[in-house]
Amino acid sequence: MLNLSPFGMFHTAIALVAVAGGLVALFKYGEIGTRTRPGRLYVWLTAATAFTGLFIFRHGGFGPPHALAILTLVVLAIAGVAERREGTGAARYTAVLGYSLTLFFHLIPGLTETGTRLPVGAPAFTGPEDPTLKTIVGIAFLIYLIGAAIQVSRIRRSRRMAVTL
Repeated sequence: MLNLSPFGMFHTAIALVAVAGGLVALFKYGEIGTRTRPGRLYVWLTAATAFTGLFIFRHGGFGPPHALAILTLVVLAIAGVAERREGTGAARYTAVLGYSLTLFFHLIPGLTETGTRLPVGAPAFTGPEDPTLKTIVGIAFLIYLIGAAIQVSRIRRSRRMAVTL
């Protein structure tokens, strides 16, 4: 029906659980991080999603989805190191914004794969270059930027409050 292999279904399932964990962490705690259960779930399953994505070759060889998977792993690693070094000023911003950026990264293949497969028989998008898809991904990036600005503002506020105490 959706032309997904068993491995592709596994990859998709862990990605969906990762995104759910990330959204719970983001809305409940204002950020994604490994100090909360949904944050840890998000980080580990996002890493697993990116790793398993490296072994999916639906369109032939290495391509943009594989590069995005590698970029996701790099950003997760940078955010993880920064989270452990949160005593320094920039580290907190790097961790919070890095993890949030990987949530945006989930949306790119998620929207692409969903939109090129559904509805069955008449997919919403013709492919990764579809102008409507590019517009939707652009809007998602703007939402990420707004969310990032809110997170930066929240971190600054909390730092000011800590200084005044």
